[in-house]
Amino acid sequence: MKYPLPLDMLYRWEKEAPDMVFMRQPINGKWKEWTWKETGQEVRKMAAYLKSLDLEPGSRIGLISKNCAHWIISDLAIMMAGHTGVPMYPNLNAETVKQILEHSEAKVLFVGKLDDWASMRPGVPENVKCIAFPFYTEPGYPEWYELLKDVQPLRDDVHRDPQDLATIIYTSGTTGMPKGVMHKFFNFGFAAQKAMDELGLKPHTQRFFSYLPLCHIAERLLVEMGSIYTGSQCSFAESLDTFASNLQESKPTVFLGVPRIWTKFQQGILTKMPQKKLDLFLKIPILNGIVKKKIQAGLGLSEAQNIFTGAAPTPASLIEWFGKLGINIQEAYAMTENCCYSHVTRSNAIRPGYVGQPLPDCEVKLSERNEILVKHDALMDGYFKEPEMTAETMQNGWLHTGDEGYIDPKGYLKITGRVKDLFKTTKGKYVAPSPIEMRISSNADIEQVCVIGDGIPQPLALIVLSEQGMKKSKTEMTDSILRTLAEVNPQIDHHEQVKGAVIMSRPWTVENELLTPTMKIKRNPIEKMYRTNYEKWFEANEQVIWE
Repeated sequence: MKYPLPLDMLYRWEKEAPDMVFMRQPINGKWKEWTWKETGQEVRKMAAYLKSLDLEPGSRIGLISKNCAHWIISDLAIMMAGHTGVPMYPNLNAETVKQILEHSEAKVLFVGKLDDWASMRPGVPENVKCIAFPFYTEPGYPEWYELLKDVQPLRDDVHRDPQDLATIIYTSGTTGMPKGVMHKFFNFGFAAQKAMDELGLKPHTQRFFSYLPLCHIAERLLVEMGSIYTGSQCSFAESLDTFASNLQESKPTVFLGVPRIWTKFQQGILTKMPQKKLDLFLKIPILNGIVKKKIQAGLGLSEAQNIFTGAAPTPASLIEWFGKLGINIQEAYAMTENCCYSHVTRSNAIRPGYVGQPLPDCEVKLSERNEILVKHDALMDGYFKEPEMTAETMQNGWLHTGDEGYIDPKGYLKITGRVKDLFKTTKGKYVAPSPIEMRISSNADIEQVCVIGDGIPQPLALIVLSEQGMKKSKTEMTDSILRTLAEVNPQIDHHEQVKGAVIMSRPWTVENELLTPTMKIKRNPIEKMYRTNYEKWFEANEQVIWE
């Protein structure tokens, strides 16, 4: 079947809705807007400039920036010029920048909105031509509008072959160096069109809000492709400081948050209205509706119709908590390798603890060891320059996700852990840490948790406190953790029960490379950092240890 490609949708809205606002971006506190016509003109000009460089068709062009209008304009210009986009996270270190640019053989790099380009810049090979975005221009590079001032835009519509390579997406690397996932244009057309149809997102009716990294497949498919395929508006956050006000002003109808965002939202609400007071107000019929509307409006979600969580497991208790406020969070499950097209919870069938049912034309089954296998027409073409790794992941047309799961009779999928994350205690018992971490992280005093136990008789929980937890005394936090362990341990098998918890003295962050840019913990680096302490912590007399 033939599906419209991203450029086809741009051409459609250029003709059908030229004066409708496509993108809104706050710059120094003031919103700048781009209509579909204005967007098309910028894309056509930059595509003409890229073509003037006489690069080989299909050349790789890098893109490193926080989310902004020119991220999407650049992405479309790379497509229109006949090349392949290589998006990169905006907070990589120089070594990873170098590794990706050299591995992808990138010829050009768009350099955009960044916090610390000075530390990343040494990773750019000398033969890579850099182009600076407007509004966030890095010194020493030709600036976007200066380059384009005498360039005539491409007049003819360029139509890419659906089988052409559209992008190489380097994964965030929870298990090591990033791998380059290859997707052709057909995959974007298949996944975006089918997802938008299934979610009932009609043309020109939606408002998207972009703040999670656009180089990540979830934001790219749902927000970038979602706004392009529905001809709808996309607004950006200017900074962390303005995030809340930008979200309130944008009033998205579609919103995607990772678990850490939902935890932050919860903590912010509870800071203003403690749980006991909130529970009381929700029990009073008149106040119930007032409180719900006030909280929804305060978050900027009063008009949101599809509210998603993904990228990492979200505790069922957190979804239930927001549900009581009328904020119905839909869990989604997918990965870069399947073009973010796998499972989603429909808004009228939310089931906390499950990541929903398969999307249309997506086949799912479990292997003998309960690994989740997925098959559809938009799976990756493989890992760039990694045939052996590709063959290991793609077998007989099925994508081996590496995730362990359970499928109920109605097709609802529950993620029960990672096949490769299993560890063996000295008792010879295997433990899947993810389900235990999910239970422990229901405690709002906890920001992150990593359950470990390789080489010791019983698991331990390494814990990073939340802002709420850090405000409490050691005694209060010790009691809080002990209560959580007392609740969790009876619910799991004896060999899985957590002997104690270790409170980390420093947070795990993207900057110290213990979190991925999508806020997943990097289990291998965390274990490598702390492994020498396992035995000492296990033998300690205290059940809660402060590092």
